[in-house]
Amino acid sequence: MFSITIEPRFSETDALGHINNTVLPVWFEQARTPIFEFFTPDLDIAEWELILAKIDVSFLGQIYYGKAVEIKTFIQSIGRSSFVVYHQAWQEGLKVAEGTAVLVNFDHRTQKSKHLNDSIRASLELHLFTE
Repeated sequence: MFSITIEPRFSETDALGHINNTVLPVWFEQARTPIFEFFTPDLDIAEWELILAKIDVSFLGQIYYGKAVEIKTFIQSIGRSSFVVYHQAWQEGLKVAEGTAVLVNFDHRTQKSKHLNDSIRASLELHLFTE
């Protein structure tokens, strides 16, 4: 599992004073940075090997400005060339959101997916979600 703490910004609130629903996908993407580094250690965009195939977010509670949010990131499943990342957002001891992202190992030159190598697969397996 990976974990980061987000300090919500005032600009991320909506008219009701909650964190806007468009913010969680951005926070979840930020939390995937350690996973991105498995594929591109220096995060050089010219060498990027991942594409995003799907995201979803479920809101389980209200998220408030002025209170830290912990994003926990796990690997939910691993396929031949893709994998599913599972995120949880926690605020004041409550799970307030969760979501997944399907990432594909992709060769931009051939415009096709490519198999995950053994080293990356082993790194991902270290972070498999278990309840």
